[in-house]
Amino acid sequence: MLQEDAVEKITESLKADPLVKAVFLKGSMGRGEHDEHSDIDLYCLVDQKDEALFLEKRLMHLKAYQDILFWDDIFIIAPQIIAVYNNLLHLDLFTVTEQSFKQKDYFTVLYDPEGRLDKYKSSQNLRLSEKEFKDDVIDVVWFLFQYKKSASRGNDLWSVAMLQHVMTHMARVLLHHYCPERAQLGLKTITYSVPEQMGSSITAIFESLTPEAHSQAARRIQQLVASEKEWIISGLSLEGKKRVQPFMEKMLTIPL
Repeated sequence: MLQEDAVEKITESLKADPLVKAVFLKGSMGRGEHDEHSDIDLYCLVDQKDEALFLEKRLMHLKAYQDILFWDDIFIIAPQIIAVYNNLLHLDLFTVTEQSFKQKDYFTVLYDPEGRLDKYKSSQNLRLSEKEFKDDVIDVVWFLFQYKKSASRGNDLWSVAMLQHVMTHMARVLLHHYCPERAQLGLKTITYSVPEQMGSSITAIFESLTPEAHSQAARRIQQLVASEKEWIISGLSLEGKKRVQPFMEKMLTIPL
């Protein structure tokens, strides 16, 4: 596949750079779940003192595969170059240090002569933390509330958007219970990682996320949340229960 060819050529370029201490893959390639449509999440580990210098060399390394059609330089979890090649292969090159390494997701080591990544291998996971779970539960209820406001004023497009937000967070909540080791993946894996009937219900919700039918989707979401409410609440801390439960129960009983 194109992905393997690109990774091989770019990694060879990175290995020749003395600033690069390790190279590894995350995302679907890091988990060994990629296909011909997958993008590439390629990570470089550098020393903090060398980071600024290495950032100036990233495009040179990326061009070791082929010329770049489009690129952008952003920062979300780390300095990141988004690159799209003429064959429409998409690669994200992240630059991390030992101080900024995020201990989430599984990774595949491509180059690590000093064994710097060894200490992170035991922390590989896609689970939600207690705080992440609480935040997702809050967002499920919050965006249902925002949907109610939007639907009441007749803003159909914004109403659809609010329910999409609900389902983005509800997917993570459901996975926290049914497939916790993949919870961070959310909607990317939800229909493959929950019971078949639930997956069908979620698909039906998305089929109704249109300006004409969003009220049907909202009622289905209410039913889904209500059916899972007991264990959702039980998974929250005492403080979380006090904050979320009254609001959730209100949003599950009002007409949407």
